[in-house]
Amino acid sequence: MAETTVAEVMAELAALEDPKARAVNEKHGDDHGVNLGKLRAVAKRLKTQQDLSLQLWATGDTAARLLALLICRPKAFGRDELDTMLREARKPKVHDWLVNYVVKKSPHAEDLRQTWFADPDPVVASAGWALTTDRVAKNPEGLEGLLDTIEAEMKGAPDRLQWAMNHCLAQIGIEHPEFRARAIDIGERLEVLKDYPTPPNCTSPFAPVWITEMVRRQSS
Repeated sequence: MAETTVAEVMAELAALEDPKARAVNEKHGDDHGVNLGKLRAVAKRLKTQQDLSLQLWATGDTAARLLALLICRPKAFGRDELDTMLREARKPKVHDWLVNYVVKKSPHAEDLRQTWFADPDPVVASAGWALTTDRVAKNPEGLEGLLDTIEAEMKGAPDRLQWAMNHCLAQIGIEHPEFRARAIDIGERLEVLKDYPTPPNCTSPFAPVWITEMVRRQSS
């Protein structure tokens, strides 16, 4: 099979540009106009290509970076490489996919979680909290301290960091019955995301509602 070049991929992404998709994506802070289903179809065809992934990431283009994350080999990245990429990933979807599709599968995930958790940049710190949320389900160590931090800092945290802390709060309440009452109490007092517009048939991200609904589903 002939090697796919960056120029060919960039031309394909340009051809997939859709004004409606761009309008939707831009509402979420993402500056690209490629439908994500179509982007995934391109990734499926390209399969895993680490070198091409690195070249696409280097373009700085948001759609190209999303594609790069779908065709990369997560365990091939070094720790410092992932740290640099995370600090470059300023668009929400790129940030989320990098953390969820790549860093979580990396042998450096725990090291990076600790590095990012208290970073002064709230977007970087939100990645540390996202990895901590993932860890909460597997390892109950230190949950009391996490709840103390959430109680003290979540209300005044910038949006992205606040969202990640709130997810961690909900995860603690869902996964650990012994901390459930405290998690719900913190959520009720801080009222973070209480009025978040939630579509029908979706669970509210307001922690007390989220915890209660997920626990109900698990027991039904």
